[in-house]
Amino acid sequence: MSERKGPRYALLGLTAAVLAGVLGYYFISPDRSIASQALDQAKTEHKLESLAELDGKAPSHRALNVQTWKTAEGSKVLFVEARQLPMFDLRLTFAAGSSQDDNTPGLALLTNAMLNEGVAGKDVGAIAEGFEGLGADFGNGAYRDMAVVSLRSLSDADKRTPALNLFAEVVGKPTFPADSLARIKNQLLASFEFQKQNPGKLASDELFKRLYGNHPYAHASDGNAQSIASITIDQLKAFHNKTYTAGNAVIAIVGDLSRAEAEAIAAQVSAALPKGQAVAKTVQPVEPKAGATHIEFPSKQTHLLLSQLGIDRDDPDYAALALGNSILGGGGFGTRLMTEVREKRGLTYGVYSGFSPMQARGPFMINLQTRAELSEGTLKLVQDILADYLKNGPTQKELDDAKRELAGSFPLSTASNAAIVGQLGAMGFYDLPLDYLETFMQQSQNLTTEQVKDAMNKHLSADKMVVVTAGPTVPQKPLPPPTDKPSEQPLGVPEH
Repeated sequence: MSERKGPRYALLGLTAAVLAGVLGYYFISPDRSIASQALDQAKTEHKLESLAELDGKAPSHRALNVQTWKTAEGSKVLFVEARQLPMFDLRLTFAAGSSQDDNTPGLALLTNAMLNEGVAGKDVGAIAEGFEGLGADFGNGAYRDMAVVSLRSLSDADKRTPALNLFAEVVGKPTFPADSLARIKNQLLASFEFQKQNPGKLASDELFKRLYGNHPYAHASDGNAQSIASITIDQLKAFHNKTYTAGNAVIAIVGDLSRAEAEAIAAQVSAALPKGQAVAKTVQPVEPKAGATHIEFPSKQTHLLLSQLGIDRDDPDYAALALGNSILGGGGFGTRLMTEVREKRGLTYGVYSGFSPMQARGPFMINLQTRAELSEGTLKLVQDILADYLKNGPTQKELDDAKRELAGSFPLSTASNAAIVGQLGAMGFYDLPLDYLETFMQQSQNLTTEQVKDAMNKHLSADKMVVVTAGPTVPQKPLPPPTDKPSEQPLGVPEH
């Protein structure tokens, strides 16, 4: 499975970028990143020397003329014509994530991973060679809310037609060969053994259990050794026929195509999928009981995860929460958490916070690791920082800086066709308006400190945190006093 990571504000809240970048190894995210490596390259090629560069400049991004329609089989289509390059990006988004696993954790991920393992007359090698020989790129991934399948191809009909034919077979008529199933199962089973030695993964799995209880979001998207071992080919076929249907699909298309060509592509792909309606949306979770859980683990450091239920993706407070979180801990240096925990005290290499809105309420999370003998004090410090932020809200300077940073980075969300197709897929999947990007920027730039404070307090409470720690039980030491001179060597060194 190959999905690419994108920039801080690029993904319409499919996941907070902090969780994509920092916790990506700890747990399979709701809907990990949709943008392409071109976005990361764009970020490195153009960096602001100062936020002052943006003073007086109106926020801007690539203007999109989003066209939408439905196929005869019921697939929702979003299309943007982009003639700059002789290629196109196609992305199918299905409500076929692990929230649809029912009592078989890992079923969604395994089904998605098996799509390109075989079709009639072609094994996994022939499929890979087919795409490669056409200069096309196939991608797939499964997360908590959704599963995605993507194609990038040259738009010339000589290349486009065979690439689409192969893609339609892979997505619509996979054969789920037994030898491939055995191989992928073995890979997953080996990864579970490796995860036992990763305290961060153990902590995140436990956190989701505590946070979601019996809700479909509670289990890890990759399942567990028992569930993966028991999954059969018949179960994969049944899951595919239920969730990879035309009525359960959002088709996003961006590139060097006319409207008529895009309609033909959408019609071909939609017709190739199993017939069926959209699956029911995930139910809302029950509010969890606050409290702390410790996982004993022999290491020099302790992983600290603090979380509570956040928002679903269509919450009207999303813009205020995104901006408010960017001040608290959603970025790098300069956030409240990074300043107080790393820069002034040298307790960690990084501390981050983020909302991960999904179809149902996704988690708000704070994540860090620190030396075991300082873990209790560090945990209390983080809790105090959150409580103070909720009580007093951001300063005007913090809000102004966050707005300027957003204005500078947001154009990256439409900097490439791959980025745009990700945006369209999210907009279609979460039923967001076609002018979402414009309204998000307008809402963000018009926010006041009181509005941000009110939104953060509406959805977060300092005394509702579910806390999971993983590390050794050792005698505790007092925290070093804060100083304006950052430590040359932070105490919390990342473990590998």
